[in-house]
Amino acid sequence: MAQVLEFKLPDLGEGLTEAEIVRWLVEVGDVVTVDQPVVEVETAKAMVEVPCPYGGVVTARFGAEGTELPVGAPLLTVAVGEPADDRPAGEPGAPADRTEGSRTGGSRTEGSRTEGSGNVLVGYGTSEAPARRRRVRPQSPAPAVNGGHRAAPAARGLPAADGRTATGAAQDGPVPVISPLVRRLARQNGLDLRELTGSGPDGLILRADVEYALRAAAAQGRTDRAAAEPQRQAARTRTSPAAAETARTTRIPLKGIRGAVADKLSRSRTEIPDATCWVDADATELMRTRAAMNASGGPKISVIALLARICTAALARFPELNSSVDTEAREIVQYADVHLGFAAQTDRGLVVPVVRDAHARDAESLTAEFARLTEAARAGTLTPAELTGGTFTLNNYGVFGVDGSTPIVNHPEAAMLGVGRIVPKPWVHEGELAVRQVVQLSLTFDHRVCDGGTAGGFLRYVADCVEQPAVLLRTL
Repeated sequence: MAQVLEFKLPDLGEGLTEAEIVRWLVEVGDVVTVDQPVVEVETAKAMVEVPCPYGGVVTARFGAEGTELPVGAPLLTVAVGEPADDRPAGEPGAPADRTEGSRTGGSRTEGSRTEGSGNVLVGYGTSEAPARRRRVRPQSPAPAVNGGHRAAPAARGLPAADGRTATGAAQDGPVPVISPLVRRLARQNGLDLRELTGSGPDGLILRADVEYALRAAAAQGRTDRAAAEPQRQAARTRTSPAAAETARTTRIPLKGIRGAVADKLSRSRTEIPDATCWVDADATELMRTRAAMNASGGPKISVIALLARICTAALARFPELNSSVDTEAREIVQYADVHLGFAAQTDRGLVVPVVRDAHARDAESLTAEFARLTEAARAGTLTPAELTGGTFTLNNYGVFGVDGSTPIVNHPEAAMLGVGRIVPKPWVHEGELAVRQVVQLSLTFDHRVCDGGTAGGFLRYVADCVEQPAVLLRTL
């Protein structure tokens, strides 16, 4: 006899408490193996494929695509074990001994296999992997078919509105329901579960039973609404301008990455007394240096990698900006290592991947790591660890074709360097007017960690390195 096991949304780490279902990877009736990915979810950090720790037949899924579930909520149920065989003993193909390998008192008898998961996502998983199973379609929980139509609740033994079944027996005790989601579905639609008889084992009420009852009620409602349609049409013609304007508005939930960005930016503006300073710099020599490096052969060096190398050199001279504020301890925490975040715009929203130990990398290594993280960000495969732990952020908003901006500090960091587009502009060079490649640099910083002199010194050093890359030779 198959046992139905419930798989709940596991803890995905990094303090995440909820996730949104992006795409189901299995259907009801599919056979799954241990650790097979069954659903793709999106958290506030990244998209993750969630593997199932059980092997068997999927009997139910909880939540449509786009639904947000808390950690610990049911994801799906799996029928584990061989399906029941109702053929009499002795008939060809019937099992010789139904007791062998069955469960006794909640545990398996000798000779049976233990279902288990070899891999652990976060906080779940067991020991052994099961043998491969053949595809088995579970029996539909729907009631019997009569003349091509489903039987009415009374005909299939469902209780009547007075709490009694068709045989007249009252229903007492708790209502057996397969999951809290099914109970919530009934509650949200005003359906009394005591008026249903479940089609699952021992009268267990399944999601299909609730959905069938809701469809039956909706069909009755459509009949009633048809008579009231003329009155509704007349009421719509009298709709006020304010109500009509409300009907044309769109509400977009702040959840997933958009919600995480909103929370972080709001916290930054609330907690951090930030200030911004900026300067224009002649980037002509920086662009010539990059062209010379790329002409010498080997991997191409990106502009952002050179800017990152300049940032790490500047942070070595001004470590106050590679820090954060511990508000509870009232202390400034300075970091010896530079974990450089960079803003990356994706189809799913703005994310900030982190280049670990950026201070220990050369321009070629930085270029490769920026490219890898950018591709992962666009594909939605960044791990939570690759999106956290930054100590300073580099924001190249020049890719959007703008010259300047006042960035918001990426909480809990203390500063962010913004870089505008590099474009030809009139510039006084060596006492004469010339056309040069000019860029605007802006630094937003937490005024609690330093004063304007430190921030200005940092930004001036960055501008000097942009204008004369040979300045970096002092730190090599």
